[in-house]
Amino acid sequence: MNPILYRKRLIPNECILLKDDQILKCDENTIVTSWKAIHPRSDLSHGYSCYYLKRGYKISKFYRHDSSLMYWYCDIVDYQQGPEENSLLVLDLLADVVIYPDGKIRILDLDELSEAFEKRLITEKQLKKALLNLNDLLDALYENSISALEAPIIKAISQTDDQ
Repeated sequence: MNPILYRKRLIPNECILLKDDQILKCDENTIVTSWKAIHPRSDLSHGYSCYYLKRGYKISKFYRHDSSLMYWYCDIVDYQQGPEENSLLVLDLLADVVIYPDGKIRILDLDELSEAFEKRLITEKQLKKALLNLNDLLDALYENSISALEAPIIKAISQTDDQ
């Protein structure tokens, strides 16, 4: 049975039930979802995400209203048992990586990661985990670009289209 997904952010402090996300694929390594923007924006409409459960990050494809790709957004996360049975809490560990369609990579929010540690919103163990997971993600991106990491999304979409 597919888990119930929650997203917890530390800055700002919020926990959201991702009740409208549709799980396209779920196994012991990944969860692939389809979603619409939680907070509507003029540029962002919808997307797909792949939760890498053993690697500590989530790769998302962000699309505009005309279904053109905005960018890939990669969150460094920690996975924890959610508040109810068969639920997964995805804790945003603040560091993010954006990959633009032209291949440019931008690392974001390391200042927020530092602030969260200073304010004791995360533990030293979580800080180390965030940095190690960020390093793993960057190594994977530099080695294979985004294509290998987005492969589960592409596969799940094609299987959904075939049905």
